[in-house]
Amino acid sequence: MSNNSANKHLKAIDRALSSGALGQVRHLLNQLPASDVAHLLQSSPPRERRILWQLINKDQGTEVLQYLGEEIRGEFLKELSADELLVLVEDLEFDDLADLLQELPEQITQQVLSALDDQNRELLQAVLSYPEDTAGGLMNTDVITIRPEITISVVLRYLRFRADIPETTDKLLVVNRKNQFIGILPLTRILVCDGSTTVREAMITDIEPIPADMPAHDVAKIFERRDLVSAPVVNNEGMLIGRITIDDVVDVILEEADHSILSMAGLDEDEDTFGSVWHTLRHRALWLGINLLTALAASAVIGLFQGTINQVVALAVLMPIVASMGGIAGSQTLTLVIRAIALGQVKADNTRYLIIKELSVGALNGLIWASVVGVAAALWFGEPKLGMVLAAAMVINLTIAAGAGAFLPMFLKRAGIDPALAGGVVLTTITDVIGFFSFLGLATMLFIAA
Repeated sequence: MSNNSANKHLKAIDRALSSGALGQVRHLLNQLPASDVAHLLQSSPPRERRILWQLINKDQGTEVLQYLGEEIRGEFLKELSADELLVLVEDLEFDDLADLLQELPEQITQQVLSALDDQNRELLQAVLSYPEDTAGGLMNTDVITIRPEITISVVLRYLRFRADIPETTDKLLVVNRKNQFIGILPLTRILVCDGSTTVREAMITDIEPIPADMPAHDVAKIFERRDLVSAPVVNNEGMLIGRITIDDVVDVILEEADHSILSMAGLDEDEDTFGSVWHTLRHRALWLGINLLTALAASAVIGLFQGTINQVVALAVLMPIVASMGGIAGSQTLTLVIRAIALGQVKADNTRYLIIKELSVGALNGLIWASVVGVAAALWFGEPKLGMVLAAAMVINLTIAAGAGAFLPMFLKRAGIDPALAGGVVLTTITDVIGFFSFLGLATMLFIAA
């Protein structure tokens, strides 16, 4: 279905839902692709969302669940009985089923596992044994393996005998008799090679498989660098245990992008835009409390110089300029370095250069804008010393802000703290405290102490 057609379909559902024509909504809803249905559910307030979910056919509901965020998916799963869940998940692929089971109570998980045959239960337990954010948690077990000694004609007969092959299959995986991965055979080679050619002669062996314990974001980097569609996954003994496909990697990339953006505001990547007021309040109150502490720290610094502000009232007018410029300069560096860390570009041998470079940029920006703002402040208030104080404080704050923006993400990463989540709060505290302290401290020295 084209984008225009899907949009018209969604608008028709909105009109039918508003008019209460639930029969028409059901008909329109079950004509949409599962991804569009999931988008509609996530774009609807809770009441309409529950109505729409009840109108989805059960066979489509399974696929829709795969496209929903964890928070919304969890709401729907809580309302289902064990029998309903078993019916709903029976057609899921193993990687999607494993993700789903990790969100369910242990009792339900055991019921699902007991309903599977021995072979499928063993395969699913293999996926469940790895954390969700690793290659093992991402992988699927729908792998076509072949031996190196057979010929291409045998491979073709085998594929025809299977009748269908797993989605996103661009290569067959070659293993030895111990099921150890030794290479790949792209489908393109099968098509162009002579039927008498052996797999050993046609296969590619200089392929590095992905270890099952590799973090998901590292898997995404490998796919991006090598332009992969799929990749084999092996355990510590080199045994082939599954494969990762590009659709799973795209999900990882999108989740990391959401995480980076939302974490800077203290939000979870699975935050429900249309969730209830109470649910949203609980998620955001803690973050606001943390920010309140940073504001109190900055206010405490201002309180130290209350006498100076009382005597030179113009300081109160100019204080926000110093803090704001420092905050922006630091945020620019912080965002750049967090992105570089996520892309794996920051290493031990280049951190010194990066910090020195950002300190230099901060100092030069401070000098440029300090001269502009300093002159403007001196002319505005008719006090050259005030312009000098403002200019000096801006140079100090912009330099330190740029250095902190570069150093903080590296320090937090090494300490096991998410830089995207904590970096912004710490940086704001630093730029506010340093900005106010340098500005008011210099003013005290120049106006009061003198």
